[in-house]
Amino acid sequence: MRLSTVILPIDRWHEGGREAWLRAEALGFHAAYTYDHLSWRTFRDGPWFGAVPTLTAAAAATTRMRLGTLVTSPNFRHPVTLAKDLITLDDVSNGRITLGIGAGGNGFDATVLGQEAWTPRQRADRFGEFVPLLDRLLTEDSVTSDGTFYSAVEARNLPGCVQRPRIPFAVAATGPRGLKLAAKHGQAWVTTGDPKLFESGTPEESVQAIRGQIEKLGVACEEIGRDVAELDKILLTGFTPQPRRHLESLDAFVDFAGRHFELGITEIVLHTPIPDSDFAVDPKVFEQIATEGLAQLGR
Repeated sequence: MRLSTVILPIDRWHEGGREAWLRAEALGFHAAYTYDHLSWRTFRDGPWFGAVPTLTAAAAATTRMRLGTLVTSPNFRHPVTLAKDLITLDDVSNGRITLGIGAGGNGFDATVLGQEAWTPRQRADRFGEFVPLLDRLLTEDSVTSDGTFYSAVEARNLPGCVQRPRIPFAVAATGPRGLKLAAKHGQAWVTTGDPKLFESGTPEESVQAIRGQIEKLGVACEEIGRDVAELDKILLTGFTPQPRRHLESLDAFVDFAGRHFELGITEIVLHTPIPDSDFAVDPKVFEQIATEGLAQLGR
C-alpha cells in the first residue's frame, strides 16, 4: 500500500504554499495531489489558486514525490488545452505527474462559465468523449477528431510525455459508464466511497460499499479482457462516514488502512491538515501517520 496526501491550493506560494509541498515530500508521501477546481465548497470565499500553475511550481520545488490532480473534470476543461498543460507538467516534473480525472459534479465549477449545470447523464456523455480524446492527444503527435462535445483539428502535441506512452490516468468512477472508462483507459481507479453513506452510514457499511465498487470494476475489466489487478485502487479519504476518525491516532489509521487494504485498495490519500476546516486534525498525529503508518500496517 502507498500513502499520499492532498494539498488544497489555498496558500500563497511564498507564504506557506511551497513549504507545504516540501514538507509532504520530506514526510515520505508517495504522491501529493491537489484539487482541480476554480473554487470549492466552504473555501469559495477565501484564497484559491489554480491547479496547473501550483503543480508546476511544486514540480520545480520537489524532486522525488509524484504529483497530480484529484481530480480534473470536463466542467471547465477542454482536452486540447489540457493535453498541452499536462505534457508541460510532465516535462517540468521529469515524469512525475498523474492525472486524476472524473466526470465532475454540481459544484461551483459546473456553472462558472455561464452554462446550465449538466445532468448526470450529460456529464457521463461528455466524460465518455473527453477521456478517449485526451488519451489520443497525449499519445499521438497530431490529432484531428470531430466529436459531439469536443473536437481537435491537427492538434500538435510534440514532444509528447516523458512517461511513455503517456502520463497515467487515475479515473474516478462508480457508475457503469465511468467504470468502463477506468477499465479501458485507466492505470488507476479512484473512489471516495459511497456519498449516500456520508451523513448517516457506518464505517462498516462504507467498507461493504467500496467492496461492491471494486467488484463492479472487476466486471468492467473482465468484459474487455483486462486483469483488474493491473489497476491501482486509490481511496481519497474525508468523504466516508466519520470522516476524521482514522486520523485521531496512529492505531485508528492502521485499523482503517488495514480494512481497506484487505479490499484491494493500494493507495490511501489523506488531506493535509487545515485549521478551522473540515480537514482540521492534529498535525502531530498526521505526521506520525505519514512516517509510521505503513510500517505499523505491515508489522
